[in-house]
Amino acid sequence: MNKLVLIDGNSIAFRAFYALPLLTNQSGTYTNAAYGFTMMLMKVLEEEKPTHMLVAFDIGKTTFRHKEYKEYKGKRDKTPGELSEQLPLIRDLLDAFGIQHYGLEGYEADDIIGTLACQADGEEVPVTIVSGDKDLLQLVTERVSVLMTRKGVTDTQRYDIQAISDRYGLKPKQIIDLKGLMGDSSDNIPGIPGVGEKTALKLLHQFGSVEGVLAHVDELPGKKLKERVAEHAEQARMSKVLATISCEVPLDFSLDDLKFEDFDPVNVVPLFKRLEFKTLLKRIQKDETPAIETVEAKKLTFATVNRENTKEWEGIFERAHLALYAEMTVPNYHRAEVPGIALSGEGIHLYIPLETALEWKAFKKWLADSAKQKTAYDVKGTHVALKRQGLESEGFTFDVLLASYLINPSESEHELSDIVGRKLDDSLPSDETVYGKGAKRRQLEGEELARHLTRKTEALFRLQPVLEKELQEAELASLFYDLELPVAKILAEMEWVGVKVDKEGLRKLEKELTAKLEELTTKIYGLAGTEFNINSPKQLAEILFDKLGLPVLKKTKTGYSTSADVLEKLAPRHEIVEEILHYRQVGKLISTYVEGLLKERFEEDGKIHTRFNQAITATGRLSSTDPNLQNIPIRLEEGRRIRKVFVPSEKNWWILSADYSQIELRVLAHLSGDESLIEAFKSNMDIHTKTAMDVFGVQKEDVTSQMRRHAKAVNFGIVYGISDYGLSQSLNISRKEAGEFIQRYFESYPGVKQYMDEIVRKARKDGYVTTMLRRRRYLPDIHSSNYNRRSFAERTAMNTPIQGTAADIIKKAMVEMSRALHKENLSARLLLQVHDELIFEAPEEELGILSDRVRRVMEEAIQLDVPLKVDVDSGRTWYEAK
Repeated sequence: MNKLVLIDGNSIAFRAFYALPLLTNQSGTYTNAAYGFTMMLMKVLEEEKPTHMLVAFDIGKTTFRHKEYKEYKGKRDKTPGELSEQLPLIRDLLDAFGIQHYGLEGYEADDIIGTLACQADGEEVPVTIVSGDKDLLQLVTERVSVLMTRKGVTDTQRYDIQAISDRYGLKPKQIIDLKGLMGDSSDNIPGIPGVGEKTALKLLHQFGSVEGVLAHVDELPGKKLKERVAEHAEQARMSKVLATISCEVPLDFSLDDLKFEDFDPVNVVPLFKRLEFKTLLKRIQKDETPAIETVEAKKLTFATVNRENTKEWEGIFERAHLALYAEMTVPNYHRAEVPGIALSGEGIHLYIPLETALEWKAFKKWLADSAKQKTAYDVKGTHVALKRQGLESEGFTFDVLLASYLINPSESEHELSDIVGRKLDDSLPSDETVYGKGAKRRQLEGEELARHLTRKTEALFRLQPVLEKELQEAELASLFYDLELPVAKILAEMEWVGVKVDKEGLRKLEKELTAKLEELTTKIYGLAGTEFNINSPKQLAEILFDKLGLPVLKKTKTGYSTSADVLEKLAPRHEIVEEILHYRQVGKLISTYVEGLLKERFEEDGKIHTRFNQAITATGRLSSTDPNLQNIPIRLEEGRRIRKVFVPSEKNWWILSADYSQIELRVLAHLSGDESLIEAFKSNMDIHTKTAMDVFGVQKEDVTSQMRRHAKAVNFGIVYGISDYGLSQSLNISRKEAGEFIQRYFESYPGVKQYMDEIVRKARKDGYVTTMLRRRRYLPDIHSSNYNRRSFAERTAMNTPIQGTAADIIKKAMVEMSRALHKENLSARLLLQVHDELIFEAPEEELGILSDRVRRVMEEAIQLDVPLKVDVDSGRTWYEAK
């Protein structure tokens, strides 16, 4: 039996966008509306099992209704860019599912749905309409029902004739009369002023229709109601016309063209992977661990070195250049064992078990010789892992991982087998293929391990000339050899040294935070008037929205949202909300940072040895893991106190912090050449105060703290290509106000607007953008017909030269500072890099010279049209140094 499902595309997309938090995937593409829409779509496919299907969309701004009433839908806010960017993505998803979608100029999605529903009803085909718009209830018949969204995205209620009668006491067609009397603010249908749903229903129960009400004005209760209905009679008639869905849209297809059998996961999986719909991906993959494609691995002749035959292989160390690969048993090389090492040169491949490597003097001498050139994959990790086994390594002159990353930082896969597959051939099987995945992963040994490792070094040896050529052609050689390789060595030393953590201080802080959590719990119970589980979204929602009567701002599929962004908007309305936010932040400090730091602390030296990721971010910025020391929250005093447990590793040493001040805005001033922005920095004026003066048109002394806060959000938002919607969410203001802020900013700094426009034009012409040090980022979607992808590429084009240059500057400062420490024979050590901040530890007697050197080196790292400014502080802990 046939069954037609019609989905109101815009309605479900809007519902999904506002029901879910503003999500993005790793590439920065907004995905919350697309994800929510897909959740609904998959539920409908599973439960309705349609044989025919169509998703209708609104296209164009005017319809036949505007001829009747020019102000129709006239008060609607412009669709947020973050949502409109996802509509093409939703269409891509529908294409992948094999579902038809359609829109027609001059008509709304409702009219397309109405026309098809009427046709199907006439042909006795059952119809299910999916929407959040009550207007569509007028289409209900014995064969047509409406799935109306309620909470969240996938929670729905089915309306048939009986359900409409139970809910409204009306017949489906009377929904049009209901709208005629009460109007609809969302569509700017005026109705009769002062007549709400309750009054309109009473009138319809008595008189049946708009026309019936107008014919019996004298019988209406109350003088005011009589006057309003009489005065606005024509408006009521017009409103009914506006609310009437057309069933006569001229469609160029028939119901037969909307056939839907089932979707093919093969078409859907790649899109789900790109969008990172991990939960949905599991639902459609029949086998969660699909068979890995077998690769015909290269057959190599290799030799295994042992104690008895070391002499015969020592001649290999006379070669000018060798590739080296050290195998690690776990991804975290700080905790990894190294079972074996492989070497490759022209026509020779050796496998060296760890026990042999530790005893082989010729090998250890070659490994530690900085004059002996070595190619590796992940120089930093290799250096640290070998050092943990007691092997010193120097002379790494090429890093295949870093080279691949620099050549295309937007590429997500830089595993050695992936690089080989892109640049050479498919001769190197992936580690996942060889070792297995997850719980099935095994450790190799003996000849099997030797064969796999020598394949890797053979690949490294072949890759180097290929990648060297690409670096030269892309003008990236200087960045690679003069910046990234030296930084890799510096980071390796930083990781090896680690940063001392005061365990007792951490335990003390844990007690203090736990006490604070109990104090906040008591306060929240008092404000709520009852005890409840603060960590339960359901119980919290009942307290906030049912008991305390706070307005519901967002719904989810399980009820009312109590997400952080919702609570921040509710905070001014009731004292309890601020306390709940504080409670959550303190709870996260305990679980994520106090317990997390204790877990990652090495007992043998009392230090944390974080891993700096040099080849992940597309902008060149460093990140850190195990643990992430770049993300310790500092907005709360309790968060800042986490830094108290980071202490010098030696007696009478101090922690010194050197932090670039507003480096991205200074880079923006230089790149844009905006005279006003440059002058503000040259005169050492507070840039946020200056922006507030320009945007709000006030004198310096009249700038309020709120004005400065808004100006600060605009300043940093501009760097990231922020939209009026994004700024409105950030500042909790209307989109209109946010749009006016942005417009006034560009009027105040026209050079910035010109730069933004020019860099996007250049990106379209070249296909990539560069930083001042020529770091390159390709933008393949800059010409995409998909609005979502193209918009993200444009934002990326604006931001990358700024953020990437800032990243390059601090890396250059690290290299210069490392040279300065060695040149002046200082004992001070660089411990951490946190965004725009460098953290050192040093003897007290070196603080003066270290402060002077680090400020000079950082401020002179690169020449800009505005001065770079560095704030230097020191203390007994990282906390005191800030």
